[in-house]
Amino acid sequence: MPTSAPTLMRLKQSLPLLWLNPARSTAVAAQEVGHALAATGSENPAERQYISLADIEAARSRFERFAPLLAKLFPELAASGGLIESALSPAPAVASLLGVAAGQGRVLIKQDHALPVAGSIKARGGLHEVLEFAERVAIANGLLPSQPGAADYVALLSERAREVFARHSVAVGSTGNLGLSIGVIASALGFKASVHMSADAKAWKKDRLRQRGVEVVEHAGDYAQAVAQGRAQAATDPLAHFVDDERSLSLFLGYAAAVFGLRRQLAEQGIVVDAQHPLFVYLPCGVGGAPAGIAFGIRQILGPHAHCFFAEPVQSPCVLVQMMDGADGPQGPHPTVYDYGLHNRTEADGLAVPQASRLASAAMREVLGGIYTVEDAQLMRFVYQLEQAEGLRVEPSATAGMAGPSMLLGTPEGQRYLQEAGLQTHLAQSTHVVWTTGGLFVPPAQYQQFWEAGRDLLAQQA
Repeated sequence: MPTSAPTLMRLKQSLPLLWLNPARSTAVAAQEVGHALAATGSENPAERQYISLADIEAARSRFERFAPLLAKLFPELAASGGLIESALSPAPAVASLLGVAAGQGRVLIKQDHALPVAGSIKARGGLHEVLEFAERVAIANGLLPSQPGAADYVALLSERAREVFARHSVAVGSTGNLGLSIGVIASALGFKASVHMSADAKAWKKDRLRQRGVEVVEHAGDYAQAVAQGRAQAATDPLAHFVDDERSLSLFLGYAAAVFGLRRQLAEQGIVVDAQHPLFVYLPCGVGGAPAGIAFGIRQILGPHAHCFFAEPVQSPCVLVQMMDGADGPQGPHPTVYDYGLHNRTEADGLAVPQASRLASAAMREVLGGIYTVEDAQLMRFVYQLEQAEGLRVEPSATAGMAGPSMLLGTPEGQRYLQEAGLQTHLAQSTHVVWTTGGLFVPPAQYQQFWEAGRDLLAQQA
């Protein structure tokens, strides 16, 4: 279905909008979605890979195998036994701020902005890919048995293991949060770590990486250029592993594994997800890998009555422009936000991406409910409001999910989605999950600037 002229006009004028995914199938059973095609990074159509629930379970098992090692590496993981998890907290104080009135469901916040070790959602995918690489190197060098399920992974902290890992390097291109995740775990295990960062990455993120012994390679261009140059540099070293946020299935599955924890937390709070109790999840989106992995996991694990929406800055809606005309195949068009007259500059630096992951858009073809865009001023206001209402300190990009409920419940497009899906009569029993994504390690002075900007914008609005 071609994108409507009013939607295109709002897109090009960088105005907030809600785009509904015309390909989304509400009839697809959870187990069948595993046959959704995901490009694995190769441009060769013969090299395609299907992903399923079994792949997500394998990622969860890897996290569990490494948990004892992680608990020793990072004291902040001792209480969880080395598992990476964040709180799912009721947030009634922000419901009205988000446009959720009485009788329209409860609001919860999934606090990935406070994930230990890396301080953002990127801890999930980033740690998983480095752990998978470490496992592969360890097996190849006799540090682990070829069937490592029962092995003691704490042995990978030995001097011999560190000597092996030191011969290898791990590199990534990032605007910040993925770089922090990759750099922290790779350097902790003993790999040589380098992060290629774009000009719009925050200085404090670069400083934090350097303090952990990570090489930071700065590029004058945007995120896409930093990734391309990092990928090319890693290709010259046979012992280098490049973590490719645009193409990595390992990252994707690390994010998807988060949904096992979400399912447990919902059950602990007595929340059911079914036709009479729909779940709406709102996810900030940059290149698309993290939210797509989580949305795919949600459909696999929680089923078709969970409805996921991505949030992108009005100047950086790269997944929106990739998906809105069905351009989601590995051989199809690969548009950028620049093609629509947008400049890709935003205070939401973690979302400042000009071109989407094809893997993410392909996997979302029949899964994603829609995509909405948010202005920077709104993100700043949310930073202030979230701290005032719930005492949560996040960075601007992490608040993008907060605009989702009002888009769904308060716009004609949102009402159309609810009507077509038969959800209007079930709103009172619904649950809205706003997924926050980063902010734990934002320096106090930087956070104060965000907070004051949000406060001042609210005062002007009043």
